[in-house]
Amino acid sequence: MTAAIDIATVWAFIIAFAVFVYVVMDGFDLGLGILYPLFPNKSDRDLIMNSVAPVWDGNETWLVLGGGGLMAAFPLAYAVLMPALYTPVIAMLIGLIFRGVAFEFRWRTTQRENRWDIAFAGGSLLAALAQGIALGAILQGVHVEGRQYAGGWWDWLTPFSILTGLALVVGYALLGATWLVMKTEGELRDKAYHLSWWLLFAMLGAIVAVSIATPFLHVQYTQRWFAWPNIILTAPVPVAVAVVTAMLLRALSDKQDYRPFFLSLALFALSYAGLGISMWPYIVPQSITIWQAASPENSQVFMLIGVAVLIPLILGYTAWAYWVFRGKVRPESGYH
Repeated sequence: MTAAIDIATVWAFIIAFAVFVYVVMDGFDLGLGILYPLFPNKSDRDLIMNSVAPVWDGNETWLVLGGGGLMAAFPLAYAVLMPALYTPVIAMLIGLIFRGVAFEFRWRTTQRENRWDIAFAGGSLLAALAQGIALGAILQGVHVEGRQYAGGWWDWLTPFSILTGLALVVGYALLGATWLVMKTEGELRDKAYHLSWWLLFAMLGAIVAVSIATPFLHVQYTQRWFAWPNIILTAPVPVAVAVVTAMLLRALSDKQDYRPFFLSLALFALSYAGLGISMWPYIVPQSITIWQAASPENSQVFMLIGVAVLIPLILGYTAWAYWVFRGKVRPESGYH
């Protein structure tokens, strides 16, 4: 039993890691699409696209790993959550399809008004909003009876899920703006600096709003964050958010190129840690724990061997791609 519990816990952290890496790596990519309408000049839009051209499709590898890992390692959770989230998941996939196709086709069109730019921006916004809504729907809990979803078609649509959807859109936009600060120069970078200020305050407001609303969803969330002695372990998270925010404000004030992006990633990491604190050990909040949802131990061990080889390979080629294409993006070079 101990081994089975340990393996289930390991798999929970593997899936959490894969989802987090997807959020931070594809997040700035989606953020660029969200900010796209704010840069009407074709030369600026070409630079924005070129800044992520070498890495955008590889970032989504982690989404496949997270979703596939959930289905294989925790099939009960997958079977319960998917029917509850069909609409936002389908919307997310449609958004990702549109932006992926637009990324290729916008370079081929000969029309003066490039409609694929609209598809790229709209698909990015739709995918980000759907991801945030799905997150909120999971956090607020789903109706489970026995071993299956027993809720309705529209249970995912609540004020809280809309709040988390908008919060993720703002967060992705901040990642996109700080990515442009890091990768571009001149007027484009200056505009990205300006946007980063506004988006940082908007993200802080979103973090505060979600943090205030979450304890009202379930009494377990309130006890996890505010009951003694849990508060000793949870208090460092908001303190760390305040410290990182101060550092990010300083980095933007000093017009540093690299620190704003990585400090924005740190804000995401802290927010993600807070989400994990709220949910643990439930994989379907307040209904199914990771051990109740786990597949047989032999299956998890077998898959663990494959993942032990796969994850280092993915990390390796991803790191290599980012290293090769490091530095500022120039107008004369890029994806065509």
